[in-house]
Amino acid sequence: MAELAALEDPKVRAVNERHGDDHGVNLTRLRAVAKRQGTQHEFAGQLWATGDTAARLVAILISRPKAYTAGELHTMLRDAHAPKVHAWLVNYIVKKSPHVEELRVAWFADPDPVIASAGWALTSDRVAKAPDGLNLSELLDLIESQMKDAPDRLQWAMNECLATIGIHHPEHRARAIGIGERLEVLKDYPTPPNCTSPYAPIWITEIVRRQTLA
Repeated sequence: MAELAALEDPKVRAVNERHGDDHGVNLTRLRAVAKRQGTQHEFAGQLWATGDTAARLVAILISRPKAYTAGELHTMLRDAHAPKVHAWLVNYIVKKSPHVEELRVAWFADPDPVIASAGWALTSDRVAKAPDGLNLSELLDLIESQMKDAPDRLQWAMNECLATIGIHHPEHRARAIGIGERLEVLKDYPTPPNCTSPYAPIWITEIVRRQTLA
């Protein structure tokens, strides 16, 4: 904790706070701290219990994903208030868990939009990697009816799922692009040079173009 405190940078914190995150440690330096620790699952639990965002990010990196129970992951997600902690927990732990499908289904239908956003993120991953058993038409129906008015984090996750369907499933591509054009979600999102816009019609078209050229 003292080492993480020493790495605190007010400029990094100011940038992170604009995105809802309450830590000021450069992520490259934070990853170096975690790498030096190696996998230490019990220590990860102690770091998580501090409630400190930087400590929790290290905890995620030194955890053993398959060692968590579904109940532990559910509790951790509900306690993961910082967006970066939420995203890393889903991407680095839950996606590698043997309980991922159980949690995806439970979170997808959760009334809390932050929890539901994790369910949608896991659904996007399955749309891309293991779509058998998913009803993509029904997912598009939900996106079309709910995404426009969804809270920010849920809206972002639903938009990612929309783009993922359009990119990976040509039979649904025209409809996915059409939904994006009608809803105009993230159409005006500021996008740095050399980055792809998160606006689904542009996102889908650009990634498909790159795949065609590859």
